Amino acid sequence: MKIRYAGMTHHLGSSAVRDILKVTQGKDIISLAGGLPAEELFPLEAVRDAYNRALSGSASSLQYGLTEGYAPLREAVAARLGRQGIPVQAGDMLLTTGSQQAIDLFCKVLLDPGDKVLVEAPTYLAALQVLHSYQAELITVDSDESGMLPDHLEELLKLHQPKVLYTVPTFNNPSGSSWSRERRERTVELCRRYNVLILEDNPYGEIAFDETPGAYPPAMAAIDRNSGEDPCVVYTGTFSKIVAPALRTGWITGPSGLISVIAKAKQAADLHSSAIDQRALHELLLHFDIEAHIRLISREYNARMKLLAGELSGECWKNVSFHEPRGGMFLWLKLSEGIDTAKLLPFAVEQGVAFVPGEVFYAASPLRNAMRLNFTHTPPELLPSAVRRLEKALENYRMSVAGAVGTLA
Repeated sequence: MKIRYAGMTHHLGSSAVRDILKVTQGKDIISLAGGLPAEELFPLEAVRDAYNRALSGSASSLQYGLTEGYAPLREAVAARLGRQGIPVQAGDMLLTTGSQQAIDLFCKVLLDPGDKVLVEAPTYLAALQVLHSYQAELITVDSDESGMLPDHLEELLKLHQPKVLYTVPTFNNPSGSSWSRERRERTVELCRRYNVLILEDNPYGEIAFDETPGAYPPAMAAIDRNSGEDPCVVYTGTFSKIVAPALRTGWITGPSGLISVIAKAKQAADLHSSAIDQRALHELLLHFDIEAHIRLISREYNARMKLLAGELSGECWKNVSFHEPRGGMFLWLKLSEGIDTAKLLPFAVEQGVAFVPGEVFYAASPLRNAMRLNFTHTPPELLPSAVRRLEKALENYRMSVAGAVGTLA
């Protein structure tokens, strides 16, 4: 039988990270590729106790739930966001199957084929997948480590009249950079003026290495909601990085009318996300000091980042540039001009190490000599070995390129 696929399937891309994970599965490879938290730091006993508590009540804990999500958990998340300076009503929030579903549902209810969306360069690979699947036209805004450049942003807002701006402004995936307060405020101001919704994706914001009060600028959602104006920022986050990915619980919050429409789209997609996982998470927030846990993992991840960054020295790395992020999960390396990290990757896998080539994080005009390294998942004692393997891969790659040039000559 010939299957007649929908037109949108032609715009479904595969995740480079997932493809790399499949290639490295079951092999003696140190993977710096996936955006995975450290398994040994999962609060296993606390999560086990939370599920026991969730299951110790009535059988209704195993029943269907509300599409919007378990009400007590929504109240708890809203309270946490309020303490972070983002005033949110639980009724203006939807619990989702990870923040990835939040991005998908947001795009589903807002984007028609050809609608224009502004993005950073580089930006989150899986968000690009979603945006491409809805056949959006992606337009890149010039950016630096402090965020989108306001003059270029306003120029594109005037020229293209986009419907949405998507950003990861805090500990960006993949670059690790974080927007300044000034850029956040200016972006909110410009998008409100030109009637453009901002989707602020913040899965990493709580993994902050500097514990000094006021060390970081507020979320764009906080700036937006405390402005006294109609909100233009839709905000999504997740428990995947601060508790455990397998719980698959995220949230999206924004204007109540939009959240109601997104809830209808979610109902059509899956009725609701796992009710028992949501109940367990609520029990966890009641009986476990999640703030202390976040401080614990942040300190450990900072130590691993410092260790990995310290290993990236010596002759092999003399023309490599990167900055040490102030939080999050990634180092973003720019190698010498002429190195193609997509072509380098097979040499790395051959040496027993994996990374993500930088080109997959761009909507257009990719930087081919960049790579993303994850420092949170690999045990610290293996990070030096990972770098030595990368060095050998670079050596072999350079020899191969030199040999090919010599053959052509």
